[in-house]
Amino acid sequence: MERFDVAVGLVASIEARLAGLTVVVIEQRDGTIDKACGEGLMPGALPALGRLGVDPDGMPIMGITYNQGARSVSHRFVGTPGRGVRRTTLHDALSRRADELGVVRVVSKVDSLSQTADEVEVAGMSARYLLASDGLHSTVARLVGLALPAPKRSRRYGIRQHYATAPWGDTVEIYYGRQAEIYVTPIAPNEVGVAMLGAQHTDFDRAIADIPELAARLGGVPLLSSRRGAGPFRQRTRARTVGRVLLVGDASGYVDAITGEGLRLGFAQATAAIGCVVDDDPHRYEAEWKRITRDFRVTTTALVRFATSPLRRGIVPLSTALPRRFGAVVELLAR
Repeated sequence: MERFDVAVGLVASIEARLAGLTVVVIEQRDGTIDKACGEGLMPGALPALGRLGVDPDGMPIMGITYNQGARSVSHRFVGTPGRGVRRTTLHDALSRRADELGVVRVVSKVDSLSQTADEVEVAGMSARYLLASDGLHSTVARLVGLALPAPKRSRRYGIRQHYATAPWGDTVEIYYGRQAEIYVTPIAPNEVGVAMLGAQHTDFDRAIADIPELAARLGGVPLLSSRRGAGPFRQRTRARTVGRVLLVGDASGYVDAITGEGLRLGFAQATAAIGCVVDDDPHRYEAEWKRITRDFRVTTTALVRFATSPLRRGIVPLSTALPRRFGAVVELLAR
């Protein structure tokens, strides 16, 4: 049985190789992986990628704009811009870098694992540690007893579609409709990504139609992708580590996509987890995870409560009335 230092996801594999560890990535399917995603990299995510030697193509994102009817409020990032990057482009860039660093990649479904005091056995291989990065509905989190039932109330879902049109702005535009939020992200010179967040069974086309200015821009525009969905977003875990298994990214628990921080947080968690592996101190990861995600959990929970309550119609008017507070929240989430 082949033995590695760590079995990980793609981002963590690059971190691990840069730290001198032997690495295997276990993926359920071969090739480029696509998934529902807002596809906006916040400014804080780009230095993290650059440190890994990854620089995906995309469009600059200069800030965030909230729209609701005739009202609009915008904040432009104080520092460097973010970047709109199609999820498949990001995956390919990460894959190329992992291959350059000699990461071993195995296509296998993880449906069982076992661990001892010294190693984890998974997919016919042995590793000193397993960093599970298998998404919202993590099989590994369930197998090791860390997954908790998803809350039944306020379950929110996302749907993503790409349109063949030039971006009409240089910010991520968020439109507040009657039942859903619509996110428009520039990701290429002639392409925008449109993501909808709302309750289960919210109709994507109807949500677009409910926002006249957006319906006018997208009506009749050719589609560049099939629709993909994700959710429910709210996922909980009782802890982020047990023995030699550490949960990273969405697998570790998630609140909602409303702040667009998922990728940045995933990168930061991967860095922290690999640091714990290098130091042979997996239990430290729990405190690191809480520190990394604290602002996200607090701010996102508050925004979701607003967005799923009768107060949702007041989000944009309140942000317009308090532009400095709005800007401070955006900068907090962007760093």
